[in-house]
Amino acid sequence: MGRREKKSRNKGSAGNNRKTGEDFLSLNIQKEGVFETDSGLQCLIVEEKQGAKPGMFDTVLIHQRALLLDGKILEDTYRQNRPDEVKIEELIEGLQEGLQMMCVGSRYKFWVPADLAWGKKGTGNKIPPNAVLSFDIRLVEIL
Repeated sequence: MGRREKKSRNKGSAGNNRKTGEDFLSLNIQKEGVFETDSGLQCLIVEEKQGAKPGMFDTVLIHQRALLLDGKILEDTYRQNRPDEVKIEELIEGLQEGLQMMCVGSRYKFWVPADLAWGKKGTGNKIPPNAVLSFDIRLVEIL
């Protein structure tokens, strides 16, 4: 049983977001190639390369497209053609876990349950409470 199945359901829009996210993840895991880690992070390997993998305290250069389940784009470095420099330890828990699975040059898709992202609080107007987030990430370089 994943972490998201153990949480109690909330009422109101946060509860609706949780149910929508749980329903999405239940269907998504059935898709070919999608796998789930013990934490509940769902992953799809789009392109796998061989090489170094970053650790928790590394800084990396990544291309990313971050979306809400409704398709709203939160960030898209592919479109800007400018990768982000990020410290893995400063990212949400789901991306900390996911990036450490990747070799330089690889591209993965991640679906991050709310419990591994911004949880019940969200981030003001940008990310609602209990939102599942979708990421398309290419690990460009370990700095």
